[in-house]
Amino acid sequence: MLGGHRRGRLYGRLDCSSALRALARGGYRRHRVFFADEATAVAAGYRPCAVCLPARYAHWKANRETTEP
Repeated sequence: MLGGHRRGRLYGRLDCSSALRALARGGYRRHRVFFADEATAVAAGYRPCAVCLPARYAHWKANRETTEP
């Protein structure tokens, strides 16, 4: 299971240090969403977290840069 941030349109592991810090500061919870798997998150238009999923993020970013005009 993965967690995401609705406003930032990103997803990551539930134990992500960046997400845990944001949750500790407050305000993040109301925008929290959950996904059963990565395919569901991607289909919903979310991107991988650069902190807890660096390889997936690098792949997403490289593909994004090659498809933009």
